[in-house]
Amino acid sequence: MNNCDDIRSRIAFYLDDELRGSDLTRFEAHLDECNSCRRAVSGERRFIESVRASRPLYPAPPALRAETERILNGAPPPYAAPPELRARIARSLWNDAPFSLKGRRALALAAAAAIIVVLAGLWYSARRPVGDPLKRPSEFAMMAVNTHLRHLRGQLPFEITSDSPDDISRWFAGKVSFSLVLPNYQQSSGQEQLYQIEGARLVAFKNDYAAYIAYQMRGRPITLVVTSDRAATPSGGEAIVSRGLTFHYHTIDGLKVIAWSDRGLTYALVSDLEERGQQSCVVCHAGTKDRDFIEDLKPRSDTQ
Repeated sequence: MNNCDDIRSRIAFYLDDELRGSDLTRFEAHLDECNSCRRAVSGERRFIESVRASRPLYPAPPALRAETERILNGAPPPYAAPPELRARIARSLWNDAPFSLKGRRALALAAAAAIIVVLAGLWYSARRPVGDPLKRPSEFAMMAVNTHLRHLRGQLPFEITSDSPDDISRWFAGKVSFSLVLPNYQQSSGQEQLYQIEGARLVAFKNDYAAYIAYQMRGRPITLVVTSDRAATPSGGEAIVSRGLTFHYHTIDGLKVIAWSDRGLTYALVSDLEERGQQSCVVCHAGTKDRDFIEDLKPRSDTQ
């Protein structure tokens, strides 16, 4: 790449006021000496100014504008790449990207693509049914469902395989930032085996680890995910109060999800069991004294 090719590949950065220090000095010094590159910069500047001066051909009706603003204001924040990753990508593009298109053509294509994306987004947002934000599943509930499905697809192998609650509890000690002790009602009481533990592993959640424990009940899988209540707060769905606890029930991708917080921990149970999947609660509440507690989670006759 000769000097003029290098300079022309940086015209867009120059016009966007992104050149700094020695790069800016070298760029402007070249323009002082090269009539061809100076004309190229002037042409690109005129083109950008003409695009900025254009106006929408069809202004959106006030009702559509208001609805779009309401949807965007209620949307969850988008994922943002870490600053280090963005800086690394910017350096890579700056140093290695070939200037294969004329500047004007590249800017025209970029402007056309941006207009198409914006119009498509507005059309989709206006037509998409918007649910009540207060009813949406929490990020923790969605993670629990994703964990359940990944394990069913064979994408999430166990890090410990055991049917002993005590073994599983000891394995998590020191691996998560909270204390987790799984109940062992079945072993200590000698009652009928209603469920079996299969195994467990760590799963990532919010730059930390949550505990994932897999169960089987009558040959059907149950997922229990546990984290600190500082990392996750149950929300959304149908709120059910029982014995001083508030349970949040969701149906996500055909699966029944029950999430709640108790004594510093937040739990999510995922299953495909009947009704609200309340029978999955026996993995934590299998004692006789908890029977009424589980009954409270059943849908009432007037619940649709």
